[in-house]
Amino acid sequence: MLFKLAILVSLLISLAAGDEYPGFIYNGFKSANLVLDGMAQFTAKGLLQLTNETKILNGHAFYPEPITFKNYSNGRAFSFSTTFVFAIHPVYPTLAGHGMAFVIAPTRGLPGARPSQYLGLFNESNNGNASNHVFAVELDTVLTGEFFDINDNHVGIDVNGLHSEISAPAGYYDDQTGDLKNLTLISNQRMQVWVDYNGEEKEINVSLAPFKSGKPITPLLSLSRDLSSVFKTTMFVGFSSSPGSMLTSHYVLGWSLKINGQAQEFLLSQLPKLPRIGPKERSMFLAVGLPLISISLMLAAVTGVIHLIQRKRKFAEVLEDWELEYGPQRFKYKDLYFATKGFRETELLGSGGFGRVYRGVLHNSKLEIAVKRISHESRQGMREFVAEIISIGHLRHRNLVQLLGYCRRKGELLLVYDYMPNGSLDRYLYDQSTVTLNWRQRFQVIKGVALGLFYLHEGWEKVVIHRDVKASNVLLDGEFNGRLGDFGLARLYDHGTDPQTTHVVGTLGYLAPEHARTGKATRSSDVFAFGAFLLEVACGRRPIERRAPTEEMVLVDWVFGFWNKGAILEAKDPKLGTDYVAEELELVLKLGLLCSHSEPAARPSMRQVVQYLEKDSPLPELSDLGISTSGLAFAHRKDFDGFVITNSSYMGPRVSTSIADSILSGGR
Repeated sequence: MLFKLAILVSLLISLAAGDEYPGFIYNGFKSANLVLDGMAQFTAKGLLQLTNETKILNGHAFYPEPITFKNYSNGRAFSFSTTFVFAIHPVYPTLAGHGMAFVIAPTRGLPGARPSQYLGLFNESNNGNASNHVFAVELDTVLTGEFFDINDNHVGIDVNGLHSEISAPAGYYDDQTGDLKNLTLISNQRMQVWVDYNGEEKEINVSLAPFKSGKPITPLLSLSRDLSSVFKTTMFVGFSSSPGSMLTSHYVLGWSLKINGQAQEFLLSQLPKLPRIGPKERSMFLAVGLPLISISLMLAAVTGVIHLIQRKRKFAEVLEDWELEYGPQRFKYKDLYFATKGFRETELLGSGGFGRVYRGVLHNSKLEIAVKRISHESRQGMREFVAEIISIGHLRHRNLVQLLGYCRRKGELLLVYDYMPNGSLDRYLYDQSTVTLNWRQRFQVIKGVALGLFYLHEGWEKVVIHRDVKASNVLLDGEFNGRLGDFGLARLYDHGTDPQTTHVVGTLGYLAPEHARTGKATRSSDVFAFGAFLLEVACGRRPIERRAPTEEMVLVDWVFGFWNKGAILEAKDPKLGTDYVAEELELVLKLGLLCSHSEPAARPSMRQVVQYLEKDSPLPELSDLGISTSGLAFAHRKDFDGFVITNSSYMGPRVSTSIADSILSGGR
């Protein structure tokens, strides 16, 4: 008994005094004793590969034993130092999934953590909770608006959540000049990170540098923060990653850590090499035997020349010199043909005013894609339009469908998108009697679309007007997150129109009155369409029900009638039953009416819309804004005189003035 007591006392004295932990170092990970889960694995060359290019899953790797991070007697966090070498390799050179993080957590494996933007660290319910006791340094390669990321290539210090306490664009300070030199995290280049915490001065420093460059004198990030309240007495250390829909490999080549001391430096020559990118070098056998092989190939080519000519015609593309600069954004028609099984009808996802959409799987990367075939004979403005498509392809937001690139062939243009496995939102609202979305899912989709539209309006270097916000243009990913698609495609219609004729691009029921009058789309006209979308999702009804009684035909008028009677919740979708949050539903219905105001100046901006939905700002009372029945009615009928209204999505044909008047007056 006395012996056991002596051991316990000795342990407590050691913890209180902060005896140095011996630390560890991995110069590569052959025979390493780390605990892995999810996609994480050791490669044959001794690399720690957290994720690969096959699935959207988390990857975790943790040191197997708990480490003492805090003084037992006074509760103060010990100083620590760690360094690691990493590399990130995306499938496409300029498009990467979400990044990776060094993490200190109370448990191994981070149970309940979600993939994609949560980096395998947190989930919707616990992100930002002080009870997490998690410290992380993120290497993030996607701009996520909900976490207020500064860009899609940054380093951040996270405490208990993914809204970084401090972050900076990836780079390092030159020791000679003091200038900040940028680094690209997804360049597949080896880089080294140093994370140092001074327990006496309560300061965290993070540095980043190219491989073999050494630790910069000036850290990239420096934060005054006491980690004593974050750390428990013992913690686990490791790495976490989740690539998201843009599949990416995250590698760690070496790792060193020390408590109350400086982490050991690596023997750089012993660190494993990254996998080769691109074709292997020709062997000596091929170099010597090439003449003989060439002769054999020439004989075979004589018999196959006819087949090659036919194949060339089958996969012929339109490729002009100016397109060479777009590089990986231009797909080969042959690759898209085989990915979609020859554009087979069984792979057809849907068709609309812009063309037909097919599901495909790229042969080399196994990446699922959606390919939209658009007929477009006009060459006028094609160069400018393709440049705009490539520019839009650089938009990155978790609530936008990623445009990956394009291909041109004869009289058609093919656009390649990220594949959304759960299809478009409208079929869950109208076309399925047994499958619907509950209120929690609908509200999440609404907030996601609002964030995506806010990013288009204010979050990028250019203002992008969507011009066709509606449920059929909102697609759902594998986790039923809403993503706004077809942004910018209305420009394609403009390139094919007669410049002497005025056309209004949009969908009947979502068109703002001033858009119908002037033909000019603005951010405010997008807000009007978003208002119709809000009512559409909350009520489970289209903005115009052509076969409904006259008083119920226009959705905004119908909802306004309930508001006028003080019973706005009666406008909800009956399929919701009683499973909804009344406060949120009322907010969405009233916000839908506010966005549908006939005067553009009275509508909120998308920034304000996001604040209302996140409950950061109270929604003004509609009665205080002077809203009346005439003020909210869907597009004054006189606004349609002299215009041709074009439905650019799934309705297909143009709706003429006479047909529009017939619809609005209750005719069939």
